[in-house]
Amino acid sequence: MRSSRCPIYFDSAATTRVAPEVCAAMLAHLDGTIGFANPSSGQHEAGRRAAQVIERARSEVATELRCVADEVIFTSGATESINLALRGVALANARHGRHIVTTQIEHKATLACCDALAEEGFEITRVPPGQDGRVDPAAIADAVRPNTLLVSVMHTNNETGVMQPLQDIASVAEDLGVLLHVDAAQAAGKLPIDLSRISIDLLSLSAHKFHGPKGIGCLFVRDRPRLPLRPLTFGGGQEFGLRPGTLPTHQIVGLATALNLASEHRERDHQHVSILRATFIETLSARLPLKVHGAPDAASPYIVDLSIPGISSDALINQCAAEIAIASGSACSSGTIVPSHVLRAMGVDGDLLYGAVRVSFDRHHTAEDIDAAIDAIVRSANKIRK
Repeated sequence: MRSSRCPIYFDSAATTRVAPEVCAAMLAHLDGTIGFANPSSGQHEAGRRAAQVIERARSEVATELRCVADEVIFTSGATESINLALRGVALANARHGRHIVTTQIEHKATLACCDALAEEGFEITRVPPGQDGRVDPAAIADAVRPNTLLVSVMHTNNETGVMQPLQDIASVAEDLGVLLHVDAAQAAGKLPIDLSRISIDLLSLSAHKFHGPKGIGCLFVRDRPRLPLRPLTFGGGQEFGLRPGTLPTHQIVGLATALNLASEHRERDHQHVSILRATFIETLSARLPLKVHGAPDAASPYIVDLSIPGISSDALINQCAAEIAIASGSACSSGTIVPSHVLRAMGVDGDLLYGAVRVSFDRHHTAEDIDAAIDAIVRSANKIRK
């Protein structure tokens, strides 16, 4: 039973609670029971045992993604994976070209990395989405040049939940002979990803988005020995020389355990969350004027981004704070509201732009939680208007 003083958490797109099974698996590799040694210490049995644990986890991740185990590189999370993919490809292949194609609606990890590469002389093309938040594969094709090294597109948008037509984009990249990187942070574990059936060359994910621990993720690199990457850091040569440093065995075990659990529960969770999202939108729109952003037929059930005309996002979030935890696409660390670059790229403006809030779900939410969230939003909106 929830504490009456604890708001219901609806910010699962930012992070999810760690599953109990994941905590238990991690603890077993922290308290000295098994696998606590440095996996690079191959001179003794304890180190070799830890290395075996990591390789087993690598194989489990590869099984879920339908790829080869040696194509999985463990990192600190999706941000590092994205930087290793983009910067690694750019610096290792600059002699072949200095142009990268991405979109205007990517996560800041991608956009900021591209900005940094632009300062170093690389050319970046940012393809705009349509008003529904989807990027036209033809626009990707038009943006590719003879000197293009890489196309980087996210699977599922972290603000709107809109899923991109990746199969078509992958076909475009393959036909034009350029590499394709996919940010799958909001998709991995929640939606099926079969890398044996789609020509994605690099893919990034983060464990804490699917009930795993923070601080661990991975980068898939197809045919790794033949795809040159420049590492971001240098050291002892771990992770095939692409990500040096002592491997965090417990976190890697946490990632693999969480991904296995997500795979086991995926269909049930997807159906459960789809019903919750549909109920949330239908019931709330019957009680308040509502604008849901993004293509309804291409949206992840785990995320909904909405605006209530005349209600600003900061006012609504603050007014609801005692009852529910929801988020905005705005960056508020400076104390000022910065409108969502995703919604702005989609053509959203005015009070709908400044009023956008994100409500994101996970497997733990119940129908009662949805009712409570709707009541809280309606009360708060009416109070703000008065």
